Amino acid sequence: MKKRGVVKGVLRWLNHYFIFFLLVAFVITCCTMLFVSILSESLGVVLTDENISVAAKVTFLNVALLSLIFTIIDAMRRRITVERPVKRITDAAEQIIKGDFSVRVKLQSKWGTDETFNRVIECFNKMAEELGSVETLRTDFIANVSHEMKTPLAVMQNYSTLLQAPDLTEEERMEYAKGIADGCRRMTDMMTNILKLNRLENQQIYPEVSEFDLGEQLCECLLQYESVWERAGIDIETDIAPNVIVAADAELLGHVWSNLLSNAFKFTPDGGTVGVTLNATEEYAVIKVSDTGCGMSADVGAHIFEKFYQGDRSHAVSGNGLGLALVKRVVDIMQGEISVESVLGKGSVFTVKIRRR
Repeated sequence: MKKRGVVKGVLRWLNHYFIFFLLVAFVITCCTMLFVSILSESLGVVLTDENISVAAKVTFLNVALLSLIFTIIDAMRRRITVERPVKRITDAAEQIIKGDFSVRVKLQSKWGTDETFNRVIECFNKMAEELGSVETLRTDFIANVSHEMKTPLAVMQNYSTLLQAPDLTEEERMEYAKGIADGCRRMTDMMTNILKLNRLENQQIYPEVSEFDLGEQLCECLLQYESVWERAGIDIETDIAPNVIVAADAELLGHVWSNLLSNAFKFTPDGGTVGVTLNATEEYAVIKVSDTGCGMSADVGAHIFEKFYQGDRSHAVSGNGLGLALVKRVVDIMQGEISVESVLGKGSVFTVKIRRR
């Protein structure tokens, strides 16, 4: 293999030399013929065969020597300006193939190099950075899924073991069966959200745009939690503007309101307040979902839209950290905006802006 590479290198060098030889021979021959022709006509000199033979030999040697010099100079130029940066890029690419996404290629010196390589290197480094981020995200995703599945699986395993006891009362049997059912439901919800989020991130779900009354949709979503707020004695405050028509995907937006309302009721203590407001401008419909729950710190608020992030671990049993990531992705697809304002111990306000057209 090494011998074959040497042979290829020699052939490539001879090829370059032959190209320079033909080029130099053509240029020198034309210039010499023109010079001799003008000189003989001006001075009246008659050239003999011997003169022409000596001149041809000298010219041939000059052509061969100049071709060699040009070939060496071109080889050095190619090695510095082409082969060296190409080798650095290919070496880095091989490192990435092996799984090392931390590799970066140093930019070429601006002196005596082609700026095109620096543009290629910048794109390569950006690609390596993005691949590293994706790999980190994939690793974290697998770790988080594994971690989140351990809890319901452990609960289901414990309850199933307890169910095997022969002296259980009917009440205990129902309680343990309910624990297994809750664990199954939690795993099902997590898998459903993972699939939805994956399809949204890979653009396998495309918005089916239609015009509908956003206020009516918000009211319908809110009424789904009527039993929740009645059981907990939570007050509901609404200020929903009528006839706010938007052109969007109703099903995807339904996931947004369901997740925001679910979190609001989950974090609001008994006797608290949950609010829903809807206002409209010419360009946006502005929805606010507020609660008087535990609130969150600024550090927690900066991460709540990340997958599997759960700021309040005391409520982790009833969630999987995917709801708000799903909400953020849907709002992004709708070319909208979402933000949160929160005060620790006082509550949170989520604001969503949806384009009306």
